[in-house]
Amino acid sequence: MADSRPRLILASASPRRVDLLAQIKIYPDDIVPAHVDEEPLKAELPSQLATRLAAAKARVIADKHPGAIVIGADTVVALGRRILPKAEDAKTAEKCLEMLAGRRHRVLGGVAIIDAEGKLHSRLVTTAVAFRNLDKGEIAAYIRSEEWQGKAGGYAVQGLAAVYVRKIIGSYSNIVGLPLFETGSVLKGLGYFPIEGA
Repeated sequence: MADSRPRLILASASPRRVDLLAQIKIYPDDIVPAHVDEEPLKAELPSQLATRLAAAKARVIADKHPGAIVIGADTVVALGRRILPKAEDAKTAEKCLEMLAGRRHRVLGGVAIIDAEGKLHSRLVTTAVAFRNLDKGEIAAYIRSEEWQGKAGGYAVQGLAAVYVRKIIGSYSNIVGLPLFETGSVLKGLGYFPIEGA
């Protein structure tokens, strides 16, 4: 049965998304990172950014691989209307953690799945996350860990930062990088089921 179904392509280089899909026994046939400009548009809301980028990533790869099912995803961390950057340097990560400490923020996960006929199926998932207060020493120690590299909002909930999280309301897998309930539901609706016995 697996041989007769369309190829599944993950339009992301994120090892976290690969691991999350494997958790529900979904194994992409190919991993083809999509390179799109991730800069927010003027006055763009965090939810709009996550939705737009996920769809853009999926479309870029689907256009090159007609007949395949393509999964695109994007994760945005927001404080109110403010979009926190992906931390590419220690200073940015430190600034993000200082802003998140003792406050509640939102993680917005955009998922875009383009089916074999080229139709887009889009989902947006919001998870509320509350951080406890962090002192300068804790922030400095986390920066030294380098776990923040490339992470939206400058932290990885599945790593050392787990001890900073006081409360989560919503999807945990969404914070890690891919909301599994929504992703699995869309794939199931397209007739793409987990590989049994894998």
